[in-house]
Amino acid sequence: MTFNKKFYSFAAAILSIGLLVSGCGDDTKDEAAGSGSTDEKVQLELWLTPQWKGVQDASEDGADYDSFFKKAAEDYTKENPNVEIDVQVIPGEERADKLSVAMQTKTLPDMFFDSAFALTEYAHAGILAPMDDIIDDESKKDIPETIWDNVQINDETYFYPFSHNPGTLAYNAEMFEKAGLDEYISGEYEIATWTPEEYEMILETLKEKLPDVSPMGLFAKNNQGDTWNLSYLTMFGNKIYDKDGQIVVNEENGVKALEYIKNLNDKELTTAGAETLSSNDVNAMFQNQQVAVSFTNSVLFNGILNDMENGIVNKFDLRLANIPGEKNPTSFTYVAGGAVFNTGTEAEVEASKDFVKYFSTDKELVKASKNSLPVRESVSKEASSELPYLEAYNKNSEYIFNFSNNTPGYAELRNAFFPELQAVFTDEKTPQEALDSFAENGNRIIDTNTEKSVILK
Repeated sequence: MTFNKKFYSFAAAILSIGLLVSGCGDDTKDEAAGSGSTDEKVQLELWLTPQWKGVQDASEDGADYDSFFKKAAEDYTKENPNVEIDVQVIPGEERADKLSVAMQTKTLPDMFFDSAFALTEYAHAGILAPMDDIIDDESKKDIPETIWDNVQINDETYFYPFSHNPGTLAYNAEMFEKAGLDEYISGEYEIATWTPEEYEMILETLKEKLPDVSPMGLFAKNNQGDTWNLSYLTMFGNKIYDKDGQIVVNEENGVKALEYIKNLNDKELTTAGAETLSSNDVNAMFQNQQVAVSFTNSVLFNGILNDMENGIVNKFDLRLANIPGEKNPTSFTYVAGGAVFNTGTEAEVEASKDFVKYFSTDKELVKASKNSLPVRESVSKEASSELPYLEAYNKNSEYIFNFSNNTPGYAELRNAFFPELQAVFTDEKTPQEALDSFAENGNRIIDTNTEKSVILK
């Protein structure tokens, strides 16, 4: 595969910083495949981080993380015999290192399937191909605007959305019942919404009635705490970024939110030693019923339910809640989709885009998006009977905010954020001091990377 040297030096510099981030008609298949086909023999490589097992379901014989894409490649190459596609699964924690080595050795894959925010840096580096030329009007209408917002930069689309994974809170409804908090329990397939005042009262009551349980799971050991912790800072109306993409979380309403979280921590309403806890630590505590309210996303949530069903986790009444807000609650989502590296020959890039379009629009293949949540309203309607929480997630979409803002240098921002939280939880800094520091350092990161961004120039 030929590497486009135009972008190499800048892209390598970007990676040296360290990317640490984790309704089609019956003719869809004919339309999706072949529009970018070529008579030239091309060999393509697709990498993905583990998403779901099986083509459509993990219960299939031999189901593995590469099953879907191998099946899609098999079907596609039958109609496009000049194209050969190799599929490789990359552990999420190895993504940055693997891609860094691939850039240095000029062996980048042609395609990557992952959460969009994890690959944004490559778009800014100018080595991802825009997708707008393969997205038709039907798909634009079938996928909500909030999803498109997560995959577009500077009005161009760099990831073809396939599925998404909303982030919310989860809570143990049995603990709520024992604490006399029945009125704050949502329906089994609903997402509860509480105000910050109600949430604090809930946690105080849980501490009083269930002293052996941590009311809320809180963690800030590493950069994995960015999404939920940033969401907490929107409780009183802060937007994290202004219209120019600058960090404004140190404004009064952002500081008020961190003071609120610090107060919960000081009152021992959260897991002790949050600055030393990872997301995995807190998730394990929640599953072991040592925590009453914790973080979750749709994949984690379904994983716990499955583990309960299989006897791996002791059963309890598991339910969903929004991140509280004074006026509106907050939710976010990880949008997963295919991206194409703009580093091969013209034939390779075109064939790659055509294959991404194929598995993202094929009437049968897109049904696999139900393994997390479909982005397509047409698939949602068809799969609604299989996904009891789908209606609640769809209604909740109006509360989604783009936590990364598709910001250049977001990988660095993640690393700049959690040490400030640690400083607050250990009383080294006040919330105002910590957020002032984050805003100063964060905006410097954004400005530096905006200057380097090929697509923003």
